[in-house]
Amino acid sequence: MDILTEALGSMRTAYPSSVRTEGRAPWALRLPPVLGAGFHVVLYGTCWLLPLSTGTGTGTDGDTGNDPANGNGPGRPAPVPLSPGDVVFLRDGGGHVLADHPDSPPVDAHACRVDGGSPIGTLTLGGDGARTSLLCGNYHLDQGRPHPMVRQLPALIHLPTRHGRHPELAAAVQLLGTELERPRIGSAGIVPALIDSLLLYILRAWFEDQPAATAAGWAAALRDAAVAPALAAIHETPATAWTVESLADRAGLSRAAFARRFTTMVGEPPMAYLTRWRMTTAARLLRESEAPLTSVAAQTGYGSEYAFAKAFKREFGQAPGGYRREARAA
Repeated sequence: MDILTEALGSMRTAYPSSVRTEGRAPWALRLPPVLGAGFHVVLYGTCWLLPLSTGTGTGTDGDTGNDPANGNGPGRPAPVPLSPGDVVFLRDGGGHVLADHPDSPPVDAHACRVDGGSPIGTLTLGGDGARTSLLCGNYHLDQGRPHPMVRQLPALIHLPTRHGRHPELAAAVQLLGTELERPRIGSAGIVPALIDSLLLYILRAWFEDQPAATAAGWAAALRDAAVAPALAAIHETPATAWTVESLADRAGLSRAAFARRFTTMVGEPPMAYLTRWRMTTAARLLRESEAPLTSVAAQTGYGSEYAFAKAFKREFGQAPGGYRREARAA
């Protein structure tokens, strides 16, 4: 069971949106907050990312930004230098600025014109200096009910792909760059598929970057010999009448030791996570299928439609039928 794919799939609300950004120095683009998660890929040239929110972490390769040598006041994250092939993921879609230099005055993204084109539109700005080309966009993820795996990520992840780092991610970036620089037959289908899969490459690279000896939270849970099989079992068959004891048996630990280990890594007790995943699965079935409520209840481990409806309303604040109608109307 691919837990990363399942977790992200449970949060996706639409296909990602993206635009190619072409800047020539001097240039700076202020991007507003977005619903979901933002991302940038540097296809050519160099630039800076300037977070606008406070307390933004920078994943595995950045700086938290309170260094006076960088000219930042307290709570002002440091500018992040970006090079060709670099990928940035902004977990909460926070507002930020992209610029050729931290001192360049920014223009608002909504004030810039996007020229239509194949396979995606292009936003052009700046003067006549050095060129930078980026792929910018956002993944439409339900931040109202984030999966704990995503919630535990740093607010900002910076992944350089040069010098042999993250080879699969680097290959995806290279393919994207080629298709955007020289669109050919099929590019209109290839580029959206690459952008969609880029999210999995980004998060896989980050999780695999975490040293095994010091990894914590989900980075540790996904490779833990006891917790990972229990998570896989919950995801694969949420309808099974799992108990802490049966999951602990599967993990090869005592009930108490397993419960402590699971809670520490996942961020909530085993039965709370089981309920979360059952409700997440139910919500997806209601949105994406015509399955009757009795079937949805059975597929998520509830013995009756009444018991399922009661649990669903407690979790989502509305009855399953109302949720389905609202989701279809959106």
